[in-house]
This record gives sequence, C-alpha cells and structure tokens, in this order.
Amino acid sequence: MSNITGGLIAGFIATVVLSVMLVLKNMMGIMLGLDPIIMMATMMGMPAIVGWVGHFMIGTVAWGGGFAILNDVVPGSSQLSKGIVWGIGAWLAMMIMVMPMAGAGFFGMSMGIMAPMMTLIMHLVFGAVLGKTFERYATEGPVAA
Repeated sequence: MSNITGGLIAGFIATVVLSVMLVLKNMMGIMLGLDPIIMMATMMGMPAIVGWVGHFMIGTVAWGGGFAILNDVVPGSSQLSKGIVWGIGAWLAMMIMVMPMAGAGFFGMSMGIMAPMMTLIMHLVFGAVLGKTFERYATEGPVAA
C-alpha cells in the first residue's frame, strides 16, 4: 500500500476517533460551546452536515495526506511520536487560525483555559491514532481477517 493511501486511511480513522470524542464530550454536556463542527459550519453559513464533511475532509486529506507526504521530515523516532508531533501542529493551526476566525479568540481563550487544554488532549489522541494507523497501513498493509 502506498504511503499516501496509508496516510488517507490513517487520517480518516484518526478523524473518526476525534469525532467520537467530540460527540461524547457534547453528550456529557462538557463545554458545549466548543464544537468545531458547528463553528466551521457557522463560519461558512451552512448547516452542520457541511461542517462534518469539512471536518472529515480536513482530517483525512489535509492532515492524513499531509502526514504521509511530509512523514520523512516530521520529527520523531517512531510513527507514534511523529503522529503526536503532527497532532500538536494540527492543534496549533486550529488555535491560531480557526479559533480566531470562529470568533473564539486566539487559542479559543474567549471560552476560557479549558478550550485550548481540551482541544490539545483531543489532538494528541488524534496524532497518536494517526501515527500508529499510518505505521500499520503504510508499511504493512491492512491486517488479514
């Protein structure tokens, strides 16, 4: 399997995991205002489904494909550590670009200190899943059933 295909698969799977965390966070009533899907849809003046599609496109194509393309230059001694570094980069991009555009301020600080902390934890998990999944699919191919 090519590295690009592995990156896209890894990006999709990592985005599914991140999405489950977002849904569970909302179901538990934790920081309901911190919903990147709704924020993205609102910025575009579109319904939530468009936010979900955008979320999966960014996670799969931009972050997953980008990870595959730039894997050799991402710092880290393993795919897990490279994925975590990449996840931190994705978090920084969200904090510096997306949050201010969504009206949440730099690092989402208009929502309080929990916004950057919670999103950092979710992006660390995203990165770890991305790195481990990429390692599996880009180098070994899918596990036989």
